[in-house]
Amino acid sequence: MEAQKYKRVLIKISGEALAGDKHFGLNFDVIGPVCDVIKKCNEEGCEIGIVVGGGNFWRGVKDGGGKMERTRADHMGMLATTINALALQDALEQRGVDVRVQTAIEMNKIAEPYIRSRATRHLEKGRVVIFGCGTGCPFFSTDTAAVLRAAEIGADVILLAKNVDGVYDSDPAVNPDAKKYDHLSYMDVLNQGLGVMDSTATSLSMDNHIPILVFALSDPENIHRAVNGEKIGTIVEEVKK
Repeated sequence: MEAQKYKRVLIKISGEALAGDKHFGLNFDVIGPVCDVIKKCNEEGCEIGIVVGGGNFWRGVKDGGGKMERTRADHMGMLATTINALALQDALEQRGVDVRVQTAIEMNKIAEPYIRSRATRHLEKGRVVIFGCGTGCPFFSTDTAAVLRAAEIGADVILLAKNVDGVYDSDPAVNPDAKKYDHLSYMDVLNQGLGVMDSTATSLSMDNHIPILVFALSDPENIHRAVNGEKIGTIVEEVKK
């Protein structure tokens, strides 16, 4: 068995990635293989927290289209993340993985409230913890929630699983000559306005010295490769002096 580079990770999975080619809702042909790899990493001793987005159902203010009050639109987005969290929990439990869902907004009939000490205890016991409802506050993205939870649980890295295989200088879907970066600093991302995370999330990562690894979820084995320190995607971290 390969030696894992990272003992505790925070995986951020976008809602759009869970929808796959359907672009809406849940695609279990996508979710199943992802959960298979998460199970493998868990069995090899990696402690795993997961933050899920909700864009496959509702993208907050973007879907509000300017016709809905921002706070309410964001709260609807938080509920969408909970649907995805429960779907991931079910798929993982069907594979024999011990899972807990914790939500930043209390909904105690279906999930635990987020409590940092309880979350870290679950991780220490080998349970996968899925964090729903983002930060629980409007105006903050699930990217920011991922960095916040990573900082709180002491994650070694944020694994940012997306529909693209890294960070480019322009949209590779539009520009066939787009350049892919292997390594970036936080300031590179902020100064160049690169589409890794929003500026709040990137700044929070920088302030807490948490590296971000951006890779494609189209091949779920990339999660395992990332945990084992293989060179994939784009790494965003502090510049070594």
